[in-house]
Amino acid sequence: MFTIDAHLDLSMNALEWNRDLRKPLSETNRRENGMVDKPDRGKATVCIPELRKGEVGLVVATQIARYVSEGNPLPGWHSPEQAWAQTQGQLAWYKAMEDAGEMVQINDLESLEKHLHLWLFELPWSYKPIGYILSLEGADSIVNLSYLEKAYENGLRALGPAHYGPGRYANGTDATGGLGPNGKELLKEMERLNIILDATHLCDDSFWEALANYNGPVWASHNNCRALVNHNRQFSDDQLKALIERGAVIGGALDAWMMVPNWERGKSNPREMDCNLEKMIDHMDHICQLAGNANHIGIGSDLDGAFGREQCPYDLETIADFQKIPNLLTKRGYSPTDLKKIMHGNWLGFLKNAWEK
Repeated sequence: MFTIDAHLDLSMNALEWNRDLRKPLSETNRRENGMVDKPDRGKATVCIPELRKGEVGLVVATQIARYVSEGNPLPGWHSPEQAWAQTQGQLAWYKAMEDAGEMVQINDLESLEKHLHLWLFELPWSYKPIGYILSLEGADSIVNLSYLEKAYENGLRALGPAHYGPGRYANGTDATGGLGPNGKELLKEMERLNIILDATHLCDDSFWEALANYNGPVWASHNNCRALVNHNRQFSDDQLKALIERGAVIGGALDAWMMVPNWERGKSNPREMDCNLEKMIDHMDHICQLAGNANHIGIGSDLDGAFGREQCPYDLETIADFQKIPNLLTKRGYSPTDLKKIMHGNWLGFLKNAWEK
């Protein structure tokens, strides 16, 4: 079944992990054998061949670069200009993948419809380019608001104002506090350009303030439920209900610590913690119960977002295993119509709605 993943850090993997995502996973993981600079070395789950194999024909692909002021212990750049330069290197990688015929940027209704026709009716899947919608995870690299229009001209269509910790425009995971004047001005410019607000990673204070100050399209590309895993990274039921009221789609994430409670990073084991794909279905189902329907969920896996098989469901070897999800949903009583909504239809409906305006 044609599938959309609303959150993949592809360029980060290519540049910071130094992975050639055109190569088979077996080759990448073999090449990383014995490397210890990152905990997920040799455990990658995402590459372009596996996306094709799993019929994941459209993804929301990120740029990401954090600015950190002096005293901030998080990794990041020491100036917004450096962060901007990092995102431009990531953009250059996406453009190189386009030149190689591996990917194609999707940034309006025309390119979306053309890409869907290609995947549904034309070449065999093994030859098709992966469509990508460009998203910025954390707005720190937007040096000033004139840079947002530059980013839009380069294809940026979704933006999450914060990532982890305090940001220049909003506060993110594990931080507190609202948007401040810079954040409100950012939202105004996003609304003018019709850039999708990604509520993912906003701390509670910034979340509520963002929804109150932004009238454009809102989604949560990769978020799970606080009712099941009690951490500020997840959304509370009140937040989920607010997103549902705004017509948002919420992407189920496959980072194990977001899926099961009491996960200890670097210590816990997916099988010992019984972390499998069913746990993502639990989070999806919780949102469906709040909504009363299956119209607000999809996949936003975050696979290989600084973790690999050591910290994702034990029954997922590669991203191609997304094709196990429809059967799991069927066992929960979801209809064939629901399956299509969850695997791609809800994201497509959201995009058509947002871009028609």
